[in-house]
Amino acid sequence: MTPKLNLRGVDIYPGLIDLPAQTALLDDIRGIVRAAPLFQPETPYGKPMSVRMTSAGQFGWFSDKSGYRYLEHHPSGTPWPAIPLRILRVWDEVGDVSHAPECCLVNFYEEGARMGMHQDKDEADMSMPVVSISLGDDALFRVGNLRRGGKTESIWLQSGDVAVLRGDARLAYHGVDRLRPGSSALLPKGGRINLTLRVVT
Repeated sequence: MTPKLNLRGVDIYPGLIDLPAQTALLDDIRGIVRAAPLFQPETPYGKPMSVRMTSAGQFGWFSDKSGYRYLEHHPSGTPWPAIPLRILRVWDEVGDVSHAPECCLVNFYEEGARMGMHQDKDEADMSMPVVSISLGDDALFRVGNLRRGGKTESIWLQSGDVAVLRGDARLAYHGVDRLRPGSSALLPKGGRINLTLRVVT
């Protein structure tokens, strides 16, 4: 599939997931959260992150004072649930690789939450893409360079948009500066869910 937009090397597919499919994905996400409840991780510097998160798949992403890493189980000790098929189909549609994702990270943003500029670099094979699915309120997504600093560009991601980091942009610094509260009615209490699919090993 050919992306409709490209932001500093990041492929963006606006409105790829229609409203009925978004609603179905919400049901899948509720199932993930029932099996692996949301938690609020700390950065290695001891500061709580402003998003709550959980995961599905063979691995889940985690952070605390010991650093960033993947775990094979939820912090409670229970296994992560499987990645739902409807989420896997999005990977198959835009990922352009034969390897299935091993982690679906679920980030929940409430009003005021953000994600600082960072690289996704805890995975073993940087030739594998990162596929990001936006659900709920609009988010101002910012993309920079392979090193910190320098020029950046931003775009408002809306519910149903999909972004893919691959190729030269796989290690680009990127983040979410803020939400636009009330811009979507998908989540009854507002906020945004971001799913990122990754190959870990």
